[in-house]
Amino acid sequence: MPSTEELILLAGQVGFSHSCELNMDSLVFREDVRAMCDPKRCRSYGHTWSCPPALGPLSESREKASKYHRGILVQTTGRMENDFDIHSMLDTGKRHKKLFDTLVRQVRHFYPDCLPMGAGECGFCAKCTYPDKPCRFPEHQFISMEAYGLMVLDVCKASGMQYDYGPKTVTYVSCILID
Repeated sequence: MPSTEELILLAGQVGFSHSCELNMDSLVFREDVRAMCDPKRCRSYGHTWSCPPALGPLSESREKASKYHRGILVQTTGRMENDFDIHSMLDTGKRHKKLFDTLVRQVRHFYPDCLPMGAGECGFCAKCTYPDKPCRFPEHQFISMEAYGLMVLDVCKASGMQYDYGPKTVTYVSCILID
């Protein structure tokens, strides 16, 4: 089984901008963060298997994550022409999701029961089957760290990872829990 350090190296080889060991004590499941998934604030609420209310209560997320003892944190940072460069933001987000899917597939060879937590809505399918049929690709479905109730900035800081890389940058963050 690969060590945490080897998984961090793998993340770099896959193409992430930054990666580090996840501080498991930083996983604080907060109702106020989950509240950001409110349908008045997020267009994905009630439309995907990877978003509330399909996820169930935050206590279930907390219980699910409590089975893991270590993990890694990964980031993709992109450059923007200006602070409103939506094209670069979206491209960086798509790149991050592809990198994360690749990394998770590789990690699952060693840790088939790992718990990946992505960035933003799943978006793997053009149209989610929720609520009429089960997820078509559960192996590609990633629930966001925020949907789990995690304040991403706090998780990064507690893990010793920078979150803001300066003006004209955008950063997407995900993690994988193992063991």
